[in-house]
Amino acid sequence: MHGAVLVDENNEFIRPALIWCDQRTEDQSKELERTIGIDRLIQLTCNPPLTNFTLTKLLWVREHEPNNWQRVRKVMLPKDYVRLRLSGESAIDVADASGTLMLDVAHRTWSSEVLSKTGIDLKLLPRLFESQEICGRVSQVGAVATGLRVGTPLVAGAGDQAAGAVGMGITRAGVVSATIGTSGVVFAATDGPSLDPKGRLHTFCHAIPGRWHVMGVTQSAGLSLRWFRDRFGAGDDDGRDPYERMSAEAATVPAGAEGAFWAPYLMGERTPHLDPLARAAFVGLSASHTRAHLIRAVLEGVAYSLKDTFSIFDEIRVPVERIRLGGGGARSPLWQQIQADVYAHEVEILKAEEGAAYGAAILAGVGSGGWKNVDEACDAVVSVAKRVSSSKEGSAARRRDYQIYRRIYPALHSIFAENQSSSAN
Repeated sequence: MHGAVLVDENNEFIRPALIWCDQRTEDQSKELERTIGIDRLIQLTCNPPLTNFTLTKLLWVREHEPNNWQRVRKVMLPKDYVRLRLSGESAIDVADASGTLMLDVAHRTWSSEVLSKTGIDLKLLPRLFESQEICGRVSQVGAVATGLRVGTPLVAGAGDQAAGAVGMGITRAGVVSATIGTSGVVFAATDGPSLDPKGRLHTFCHAIPGRWHVMGVTQSAGLSLRWFRDRFGAGDDDGRDPYERMSAEAATVPAGAEGAFWAPYLMGERTPHLDPLARAAFVGLSASHTRAHLIRAVLEGVAYSLKDTFSIFDEIRVPVERIRLGGGGARSPLWQQIQADVYAHEVEILKAEEGAAYGAAILAGVGSGGWKNVDEACDAVVSVAKRVSSSKEGSAARRRDYQIYRRIYPALHSIFAENQSSSAN
């Protein structure tokens, strides 16, 4: 999602894509705040200007690489470039287009006001489709490259979060997913565009016609654990998966990591702080803390960061009746229990672990006539394998620790900004 692929008149890419987590566009985000205004952008696109969104990346290339910009004939997201090569068609689904900051999310169409005020030509943008709509067919060139049959239909698809939600059956209001991959996402389906007036959440079109979703994002969720593994190792190799070894190590210390906390801001943060300058920190360490304490602090800190989104859901009255876990965070029994206790809610683990790929297959099945709609498809093929209950004592303790966690960012905020300024000089 959000990546900017720039294509010339021969459908060849002009420069390496600026991917979703690229933070170089802070100046362009600030410029959008000045020229359009945060409140107006939220009205137009349901989202504030953030460095992750595609529009800011287009403005960066236009400003810093004018020769490249003059060659641009099409702008698309990474998966849509794959579609272009398969079929020759320039297309995008409304769910993924929601993350460009150029879509009128409420009306599921490109925003003429945003395009006019930023000088982006509508001709550069792909045609819009609903996620299960057929938007092209495999061409002769695509068939030779892939072995797929000429004429094989291509559905519009969706970005990883919307497709992953379909794969987890998050199609109706009340069912919410908490997915820990590289980033972490808490995702809720809604019957209309549900706005956070402070812009801390993203409101996008869902991969289902007539529905939307609201989600909060932690930039460095699973990335936090991978960072720890890459920098400090995963413990002695006993033949098990490295993450299993780390989880087992963390399980040897008490819940709460005896006062150690992890603020997971390795790549800035989106929800709830909207701060690309935020930086990660271990807090509360003493001479008695061990590797196991630090690993447990990482697992709990990521869960607390996702809890921030649930707190905002409470504020704006997004219903949470069932919580389903996805991604790497759904595989570890310890992380499952940590999340159940932090969220103070039973969590569900699904039989299918493929996430977004499973959702994309469901969308393809609906588009090709296998089911009448996405609801019917999910009811048929998505099922729960396991439920993990929160413990009353554990939830009460994690509630207290969460209140401490929430004080870490405000306490360190001025240090983040000053440290970034010093680094720049």
